[in-house]
Amino acid sequence: MCRSIHRLRDGSVIDDRDAMVEAARQYVRKVSGFSKPASHNQATFDRAVNDIAAATERLMDTLIVR
Repeated sequence: MCRSIHRLRDGSVIDDRDAMVEAARQYVRKVSGFSKPASHNQATFDRAVNDIAAATERLMDTLIVR
């Protein structure tokens, strides 16, 4: 789908919340087709970014790296 999405984890689990939010924002931009949402869509856009960043954080917090 998007070749420009970068891997957040290289060998160890990360805890960089800013990187997770930026990755979520990139994903929402790609899926929605909007690089900058109109003002009437901003709250929905931001909510999606926050939800995806939270899901990413849960994933990273529960991964077991061996």
